Amino acid sequence: MVQQVWESSNIKDQGGKVVIITGSNSGLGLEEARVLSGKNATVVMAARDMEKSEKAVQKIKKEFPSADIRPMHLDLTDLSSVAAFSENFKTSFSRLDLLINNAGIMAPPLGKTKNRFELQMGTNHLGHFALTGRLMDMVRSTPQSRIISVSSIAHKMGNINFDDLHWEKRAYKKWDAYGDSKLANLYFTFALKKRLEKEKSPVIAAAAHPGWTHTDLQRHSFFTSTLNHFFAQTIPMGVLPTLYAATEKDVRGGDFIGASGFMEMRGYPGKVTPTKRAKDPGPAETLWNLSEVLTGVKFGF
Repeated sequence: MVQQVWESSNIKDQGGKVVIITGSNSGLGLEEARVLSGKNATVVMAARDMEKSEKAVQKIKKEFPSADIRPMHLDLTDLSSVAAFSENFKTSFSRLDLLINNAGIMAPPLGKTKNRFELQMGTNHLGHFALTGRLMDMVRSTPQSRIISVSSIAHKMGNINFDDLHWEKRAYKKWDAYGDSKLANLYFTFALKKRLEKEKSPVIAAAAHPGWTHTDLQRHSFFTSTLNHFFAQTIPMGVLPTLYAATEKDVRGGDFIGASGFMEMRGYPGKVTPTKRAKDPGPAETLWNLSEVLTGVKFGF
């Protein structure tokens, strides 16, 4: 496949748009915030560590002095924080053009969120599910809005056990749990796209993955952090699929944009194909219904 060369310089002016990026005070999210701020979007930096966020804002403003970038506290491991963030955002803004569900953790030891969810599923999927649901009315009332969820090539090893979503019956396998959470990002995107289409909403729900990108995500794995030096691409390359999904006119609901090079580990962005399992609507519906129960958040479709 011949790769299409698409870079952040291709992004048109985003003036007037309001963007939320979760996990945006470091890594991929920080670069996404930097690029979109430089394109004149108003960027809400949604993250846990406010001190780190303030430093990230100052760094961006050194490069783009007129950037409108605002840190707001969001802890995806705590559903009460998700609710508080959503209310805070709604009192501060009247529109939401782009929600990038970027935040994630990868392969930590077994842990639980404040709501007793397995840490990776709770952060990477359930926190974002609740956030999206609470902001859905604003997204739907904003013309040409989008919801982009960041998945991973690791979705290929996902196989969610709905009888033991939080790993309370099985021996914990951190990489399997990570794969499950990234598969959940795709199930969520496809189930959301189906609901939006059913009500003839123009909102685009799409997904992206960064290939193998060298970020702080790999800190829990000596193996992957070592292999970074041989296989990983840089953060500015890794964010391109997400930025493409977020801004390009040819993106449609349900699209999956990823690194289009060797084994989808690196390269410029292009439309990629998820696994057969990821496209199965059965488990996607099961996960959606379970997520509503666990988070207490319904989308009102």
